[in-house]
Amino acid sequence: MSTTDQQASNSKPLRRVVIDPVSRVEGHGKVTLLLDENNHVAQARLHIVEFRGFERFIQGRPYWELPVLVQRLCGICPVSHHLAAAKAIDQLVGADQLTPSAEKLRRLLHFGQVLQSHALHFFYLASPDLLFGFSSDKSKRNILGLLADYPELSMQGIKLRKFGQEVIRLVTGKRIHGTGAIAGGMNKSLTPDEVNYLLNDIDDVIEWSKAAVQLVADIHLSDVPFNNEFATIKSGFMGLTGDSGELELYHGGLRGIDRNGHSVFDHFDYQNYHQVIHEEVKPWTYMKFPFFESLGVDDGWYRVGPLARVNLCDLITTPAAEQARVAFKAQAGADAVGMVQSSLAFHWARMIEILHCAESIKALLHDPDLQGNDLVVTGEKRLEGIGVIEAPRGTLFHHYEINEDDIVTKANLIVSTTSNNQAMNESVRQVAARYLDGQELTEGLLNYIEVAIRAYDPCLSCATHALGKMPLQVELRDVEGKLLQQLVKNSQGEVSG
Repeated sequence: MSTTDQQASNSKPLRRVVIDPVSRVEGHGKVTLLLDENNHVAQARLHIVEFRGFERFIQGRPYWELPVLVQRLCGICPVSHHLAAAKAIDQLVGADQLTPSAEKLRRLLHFGQVLQSHALHFFYLASPDLLFGFSSDKSKRNILGLLADYPELSMQGIKLRKFGQEVIRLVTGKRIHGTGAIAGGMNKSLTPDEVNYLLNDIDDVIEWSKAAVQLVADIHLSDVPFNNEFATIKSGFMGLTGDSGELELYHGGLRGIDRNGHSVFDHFDYQNYHQVIHEEVKPWTYMKFPFFESLGVDDGWYRVGPLARVNLCDLITTPAAEQARVAFKAQAGADAVGMVQSSLAFHWARMIEILHCAESIKALLHDPDLQGNDLVVTGEKRLEGIGVIEAPRGTLFHHYEINEDDIVTKANLIVSTTSNNQAMNESVRQVAARYLDGQELTEGLLNYIEVAIRAYDPCLSCATHALGKMPLQVELRDVEGKLLQQLVKNSQGEVSG
């Protein structure tokens, strides 16, 4: 839905167009466009208007509750928060190295989470735009429209998500908000019957995943100029990689590059993330703006998630996904330094990761350690723990401090969507300037803006965790849009006129 009103800028009246809410994303956000009398775009912004505040809610709680508590941030990616919190509290109990059974169970759980989340986003939320067209009949741009026109594809997407949820259910007891990871390990292993249950479908899941990769590749390559230009911005990237530079979703070192492909840090210990990443707060959104500290606010923003991970890694350890990665880098419009900057290529990278997860799940299901009983280790107690994981949407940080009574005294979360905040705004501005500027706005054209946002698969609920007092800007204007009074509260709570 969009609304319009009048606003002044430099004494010229501007029309304000609002897309509220942004649809087919998790959480609540809106986009505001300021247009002049000729429909030229003067400003375009993505606003996150909900506030969750989990960084405050979990203070005062005993640390062992955290993996269960933080799952309630989201019903789409609860496992990611569950595991990031578990990795942080592992350090609080001195568990530097988990048992093979515990680590492999966590990895299996994580692969199931990434698979089901990617399937949900692509098949339910994003593919209607790609298959029907951005400005097609809005009544068809949904999962029901897909089921009517693409029944086989739709059912494969539904079954892919179901399989990922079944992996989660068998490891944690529930498809959503189960319990599995505890401080220093896991609370149960899998039975032979549970392993065989998953093995029954895994070959089909791999074939469906291969088909999904091919589908997105065909869509992308069918109109290369458009797919390489739409919402395309030049950015840096960040993600975890393994010891050999391989794609790593559960554990690794941080790799970051700038927009020109130059290394900012490589295999950096995420325990020291605060040395390389800082966050900025702005008055018009509840979501923070992370950036590489060495490059500054203006040049240091970056992207995370499937596009970043597939761009950054040197290889993928599963054969079909590695073959898909090589084709992706060769044909998806990589720039002079070998990086794919197309925002729509997020979907292609997302399907490559689905395939990697499916192949990895099959390999793990044949590993007897999943049925082992040695599940927990402990060591010397510590008062600070940092857990980092590659969630479906990108790098996720959980940082906790506790006191001697095991009570959480401080928490900081940098959520994947938060890291993509600046990039999403840049993509919105690029689309507004390229496709909406000077045009008579229609629902179909406004959907172009939403398509750009959906490429990032944002989880807006997860991302709203501003630390301390949120800034606020209040403006009083007369009926002609003239500014009469303005009050601004900064991030320290100080108010000025």
